[in-house]
Amino acid sequence: MTRKNEPGLGELLRYVSELVELGAEEHYQQMGLNYRARYTPVLRAIRSGARTVTEITASTHLTQGAISQTVGHMEADGVITRQRGEDGRKSVLQLTPAGKRLVNKLNAHWRATFEAIEQLESEIGHPLRRALQEAATALQQRGFAQRLHDIKQGLATGAANHE
Repeated sequence: MTRKNEPGLGELLRYVSELVELGAEEHYQQMGLNYRARYTPVLRAIRSGARTVTEITASTHLTQGAISQTVGHMEADGVITRQRGEDGRKSVLQLTPAGKRLVNKLNAHWRATFEAIEQLESEIGHPLRRALQEAATALQQRGFAQRLHDIKQGLATGAANHE
């Protein structure tokens, strides 16, 4: 069964993500902030007590590479500073005074963001965050590549049985 022109999961996820990020960016501009949405998971993790890239990675669903790159941008923008940790191997991240002011401004925005998400979920009648978390958990247990492989194996087996 061929599904012509039906968007795939990745396409829909990217599109929804793009719509959310564009709306957030617009709101940051309305707030008078020169702010990148990619800073949010890092700032929220730091606000919750994370102090290293490793700790931030553990508390988000982002890769260490993505976090490190974002931390570099945040450092260049004067939002955070990096200092050598006690053991000298890891850097400890701290908000600058400007970063602290930024987080204080964003706290109300983040509360409103989660309220907007709850309204969206109510409007569409689906617990979108829960569905995405469940999908992530299922894909962690059995990856998409394995799922594709299994389907192709099943198709090949089915075709061989029909010959």
